[in-house]
Amino acid sequence: MTVEPLLQDMIDKFNARVDSDEKLRNELDGMDKKVLVDLGSEKYSFHLHDSKAQDFGEGDIEGADIAIISDPDTISGVIEGKIRPMKAFALRKVRIKGDINDVLRLRKLF
Repeated sequence: MTVEPLLQDMIDKFNARVDSDEKLRNELDGMDKKVLVDLGSEKYSFHLHDSKAQDFGEGDIEGADIAIISDPDTISGVIEGKIRPMKAFALRKVRIKGDINDVLRLRKLF
């Protein structure tokens, strides 16, 4: 099983929330970042642009501004609510590379 359907569902929910939440839209306004989700055996990427996560797909992305590095089991657990994102980060099961301000804005995905 791959994590792709879980990530796609998470992105769809995030984009729907952006559509209905003006405050979130304003917070993300002007953010133009390439995001890589590196799970070792699986890699996914998307482009956060115009306040939405766009161009989600399998594979690497050149010049990623933010990289989320983990493994499929941990990311599945975070998405499904079995492990809290901050706990996974504290246990070093998830590592983040990128500007801290961008990372804090990206947390809205979870």
